Parts: sequence; structure tokens; C-alpha cells
Amino acid sequence: MRIALFDYKVVPTNPVGSCHLALVRGLCQEHEFTVFSLEFANPCPHKAKHVRIFLPGRPLAALFWGYYVLAPLAYLAHRLIWGRRFDLVQMVESNLSFGQVAYVHFCHRAYLRSHWKGSGARGLRGFMRYLDHLFHAWMEPFVFRRVRWLVVPSQGLKRELEKTYPFTRGKIHVIPNPVDLDRMRRPVDFDREGFRQRLGAHSEDVVMVFVALGHFERKGLPLLLEAMRELEHPSLKLWVVGGEADLVAAWRRRAAEMGLGMQVQFTGMQKDIRPFLWGADLFVLPSAYETFSLVSFEAAAAGLPLLVTHLYGVEEFMRDGETGFVVEGSTQGVRLGLERLLALAPHQREEMGRNAAKAVEGFRVENFVQRWREFYERLA
Repeated sequence: MRIALFDYKVVPTNPVGSCHLALVRGLCQEHEFTVFSLEFANPCPHKAKHVRIFLPGRPLAALFWGYYVLAPLAYLAHRLIWGRRFDLVQMVESNLSFGQVAYVHFCHRAYLRSHWKGSGARGLRGFMRYLDHLFHAWMEPFVFRRVRWLVVPSQGLKRELEKTYPFTRGKIHVIPNPVDLDRMRRPVDFDREGFRQRLGAHSEDVVMVFVALGHFERKGLPLLLEAMRELEHPSLKLWVVGGEADLVAAWRRRAAEMGLGMQVQFTGMQKDIRPFLWGADLFVLPSAYETFSLVSFEAAAAGLPLLVTHLYGVEEFMRDGETGFVVEGSTQGVRLGLERLLALAPHQREEMGRNAAKAVEGFRVENFVQRWREFYERLA
């Protein structure tokens, strides 16, 4: 089939884009992909094509409407110039007004109804984020009624979409996101102690790692910092990986004001998060809302126990007390989870990490590609 993919950024560092990237890489010999995006790290230059959409990547609220206008124009121009028709048009969520397949990783209307007030987002950044969610929520019913299929990464998101939009029942297909398990395994020659020392952690410290591109409030960083302050446990350390420079600076000041400046290390954006997972003792994500949380699966594949809230996707492999701890989304809930963690001996934490790695074995990239292959065959 000739497939037109519409996505903002089909690159490894973008959550949905990385999934589309794995899809194109796995099926470019079987289908002809044309990607309409701002960025595309093309894994098959001789097979896949890129039609670039010239737009700034921020703010997201402006990007949404800019893409809504320019992407269809680019599609029309491509068809007129090259005289090509596509068998399938696939978009992300409600980011396009036409197409047969919506690849949905977020239900914006449900999030605004149930989680936004507790997100803690403030100021201009928070306002622009709210607008982005609002614009998506406005368009969701229009787009989701028109598409033939919605593909989602988790059973939890499927349940939420069917509850929010009952008309989607019967046309939602679940394909879990890919996890490159082999890439996430810690190599035997990794200098774990040396890496920890460079980040100010000693061998007796218990190091947590929190990873997020942004949205620190929704991801639960305020709960985590407050729980650490209440615990008053100097050997409990935290690495915060991700975030643009201005966001990191604001949170670094906040941690210092809470008296946690010596316990919390902010690293900012990283091209490769694996060393931070390999160097830590625990992955933490007390998030208010996730639809799959790929980084949680990657942390499990890296052999880390997890401390998470009840999250879609993660619920499908997470077992409290075996692969880590499932906590309530509150300061008290996170603190109690950390107390359970600190009560464990190192070998018990390591055993939990091994259990987590085994639990995500079924989420391999090969399985992801095969499920998309079968889905496209069904459409054809």
C-alpha cells in the first residue's frame, strides 16, 4: 500500500514519532510510506519519502493549528505535482481533518475533565499547554467519528476512549508500543560506580531516576520532591532527566528552596537516557496520566524496579511487590512507596528489577511490527 503518515516529528526523541519510526523501519520494504512532518529521521531513504512541513515546533497550541492548515496543503500539492494517490492516510490523534486511521496516544477531553486541575501547571507555560489540550479536545469528536480505525497503545486508553466517545466502540485496535529490549540491557562493561560518582551519588546511596521530556507537574515531580522532603533521608538521591533549559532552571530553584539541592540532580535533555537507567536503583513516575509511558517499559527492560501510580499500559505488566510498587497519586502515597523501597536490601531491589525485565519481554519491536503488518493486511 501507499501510506501517507502525518505526524509532527518522526524522530527517536518524540514519543509517538518514535513509534512511527519503528513502523516505517519495519515495514518500508512492504509498503510505500510518505511522511508529512516537521522532522523525519528517515530509516529507509530509498523507500520512504519525506514532505517537510515548515513550522516552528513551539508553542504546541500554535503548532496544532499551523499543522492543521499547512499539512493538508502540502498533501494536496504533493498529489498534484507527483500525480500520486494514497491507499491510506494515517494521522496522530486529532491533528488532521481527514484520513482513515488515527494513531491515538492521548485522550485530551478525558484528561481535561479528570486530571487537568490537579496537574499544577501555572503561568504562561501552563496556559499554552491548556490551550493545546483544549484545541485537541475540540477536534477529537469530529475526527474520531470520521476515521475508520483508531489505533491505541494500551487497553486502558481503549477503555477511556470508549467511555468518553461511545461511538468509537468497535473501531479501536490495540497495538502496544515497541520496546527495544536488547538496546536497553545494561552492558557488562558499563562503569556503573564511576557514572554514579560523576553525578554525586555514592555506592551506599539509593538513586531514583525520573525521566520526562517536559510536563513535570503531570508526571508527578512535585509529589516526588515533597515526599523526599518529608522523608528526610539524605542517602536517597534523585536524577531528573529531561526538560528544556528554562524548565530545568525553574525546577532546580524549587528543589533548592525545599532543601533538596544536595539530593536532586537535574541533567536536562539527553540524547541517550540509558546510562541514567543503568546507574540508578529505581525508576519513579508518579504520573497523573499516561497512556503507555514508553520510558517505564524501557526502565523495566533495563532491569530497574518501578515506583509508579496506576498507569495505562504499565498496568499490563506491573505487579505490586514483584516488579516494583504501585502507589497512590499523592505525596503520602509516594512517601509510603519510598519507605517500602528503602526497607528492601539491595539484592531484593535487584530481584524486582529482574522480574520487571522478564515482565516486558512481550513488548519487543518485532511484535509491534508484526501487529501493524497484520493490521494493514486487514485493511487491504
